[in-house]
Amino acid sequence: MAEIIFGPFSLDFGATRLLRDGQPVRLRPQALAALRVLLRHSGDTVRYEQMIAEAWDGTVVSRHTVDVTVSEVRRSLSEFGTWIVNRPKLGYSLEVPKSDELVRKGWHFYARRTREGFEHAIDCFERAADQCPSDCRTLEGLSASYLALAIFGMRPPRGMYGLFLEAHDRAIALGGLTPELRCSQAQGLHMFERRFAEAETEFQQTIRDNPGLASAYVRLSMLYASLGHWDEALEVLGRGYLVDPLLPTLPVMEINIRYWRREYAAAIDAGAKAVELHPYLQVGRAMYAQALECGGRLEEALTHCRTAIAMSPELTWLRAQEATCLAHQGRHSEALAVLAQLDALRQSEYVDACYMAVLFEALGERERAFDELARALEENSAWLYSLEVDPKMDPFRGDPRFKKLLAEVYKPAAVRSS
Repeated sequence: MAEIIFGPFSLDFGATRLLRDGQPVRLRPQALAALRVLLRHSGDTVRYEQMIAEAWDGTVVSRHTVDVTVSEVRRSLSEFGTWIVNRPKLGYSLEVPKSDELVRKGWHFYARRTREGFEHAIDCFERAADQCPSDCRTLEGLSASYLALAIFGMRPPRGMYGLFLEAHDRAIALGGLTPELRCSQAQGLHMFERRFAEAETEFQQTIRDNPGLASAYVRLSMLYASLGHWDEALEVLGRGYLVDPLLPTLPVMEINIRYWRREYAAAIDAGAKAVELHPYLQVGRAMYAQALECGGRLEEALTHCRTAIAMSPELTWLRAQEATCLAHQGRHSEALAVLAQLDALRQSEYVDACYMAVLFEALGERERAFDELARALEENSAWLYSLEVDPKMDPFRGDPRFKKLLAEVYKPAAVRSS
């Protein structure tokens, strides 16, 4: 059904249902009708007489009734209720800020899940913030984009996480702690500060506040899996599938859970499902490749890894993953050629040190591997949170240096004061 979209809301043309971020907003039919009239004449003053004629179909009601109904609409729009402006003795107008189009375009770019997409999104959100400093959605978009650049290992995580915290705190100051902001906060606590109990509490509160936020289930599932709580992770993931069965990150998380649990056949099955449903999600292919490699299907793993690289060449850790796969096949000269490229690339680009450590170990260079793990800790790599369960780290587990590293990693990081 066709709909009118404004801000995070959508109203169907029949004015029978209002949604906010896909979730229903409770509003009386008469209030929905009044909102439709305001939207139809967005930017213009709707006089009392015109509102009565269009929203009440000419039935005679008092101006007080119109005021009460519009006030109800304002309350339903929550922090966006200020977009409805009263013109004393005349009527009302709905004034959607010019930033709205830029905000929606920013989320469109964000959904690409590429470095270019996130950086285009940041540009849109920054321009929107300049146009409308009071629109808290611009800061929410900025914070989410910075966090994504850190999580995907596209930019140096310590710097990106600092920018995330700054934008996130400003967003809360402007519009309050929304479920979306709380969810991002919890993910940061989990992945970059390793404050697991606090992260769990925040994820659970997010789901209570907005049970329809499917990404919260994925992230809470990731938290449980990274702690080895496999049953809890799968149970939460199952709830996520009920909320949004086609969310791209759900099957990716399923691969991770099975992979971390060393159920490689099940991880491969989940990977095949992820690639079938979301063939252009590079992270899904990368995780699928890891499962295939551990399952002994090295050529298939290499094929999917290279496909992911073709889709997102800016994900430099994919090149390290490719070289590791080559090394495991005994193709050391090819692996060393990729390593040389990565060493040169480090002069201008961020290359995740955890994946480089795994590569050096595959090449038989353990000392250099531990140098990379120390570097990963210094850079606050996005993958540190999963060291305890990640099969890629198994070759290091008998080394006392790795136990010392784990003690440092799982000591909550003092990120906010750094």
